[in-house]
Amino acid sequence: MKEFKHESIMMMVCRKLGLHGLAWSLRRLHVPIGKEALVLEIGSGGNPYPRANVLLDAYEETVERWYAPLVKDRPLVLGTAEKLPFKNKSFDFIIASHVLEHSTDPAAFLREISRVGKAGYIEVPDAFFERIIPYTFHRLEILEENSQLIIKKKVSWCPDAELADLYKRKVKNLNLISKYPFEFHTRFYWIDKINYKILNSNISINWDATQDITNPVASTLRHRIRLSIVLPLVRYLFSQKRRNRNIDLISLLICPDCGAESIQNRGDQIVCNKCAAIYPIKDGIPLMYSKAFRI
Repeated sequence: MKEFKHESIMMMVCRKLGLHGLAWSLRRLHVPIGKEALVLEIGSGGNPYPRANVLLDAYEETVERWYAPLVKDRPLVLGTAEKLPFKNKSFDFIIASHVLEHSTDPAAFLREISRVGKAGYIEVPDAFFERIIPYTFHRLEILEENSQLIIKKKVSWCPDAELADLYKRKVKNLNLISKYPFEFHTRFYWIDKINYKILNSNISINWDATQDITNPVASTLRHRIRLSIVLPLVRYLFSQKRRNRNIDLISLLICPDCGAESIQNRGDQIVCNKCAAIYPIKDGIPLMYSKAFRI
């Protein structure tokens, strides 16, 4: 079976030189597929991968995206990963970077992306990262063992407050995560299917996640320059701009309520010819939320 290279040559060189932060930044340019492959990014947010051709995000605006507004520079759909509005195997590769840990239904999430994609890449904070620096809106702790994703649902946003406090008081100022980012993240490639195990599948994770999530880093000059100049320039230089403009987005869609491929574009809305579900189009962006999400 074909295997994907986890790192580009430039990434490996940087890591040999001890430039782990630069190597980590370069990973966003490393999508090990051909130029002809059609790529979907799930949870694209304010900094989508340049190589992604089609984007999907759950929200146009959300408190979880504190760092930047939603990027809309290529075909974009609003919908949920747990009920994707795309045809079976319609994409050659799916990128899901820092989004799985937000899901309240990881089994549905993984089932859907493997239905829609032929292969893909998942990136999440490692389970240890999540334990020492818990995020209020992350629902899962995830790691990889023997080419399998091991998923544990969090019983609360901070399941080990004592450990998190010890880390904050003792070693947080050492900036270990920024210095050694590869050691604190899980990077997982898959082909055809996703091998995973949920350790506590019967646990409910619909707990409240409304705590304060302000981040002072977002206000620094260096961070603002990166968001407003560097990242847009990288996306402009490395994206398939001409191809993306010519993608027939409607031809990739299905009705997320009944799964029918027979849908009709009426300009300001998409209508399912089978179940008569109606999905509005706002500023050219289809809002393809399933009925369960709309309620």
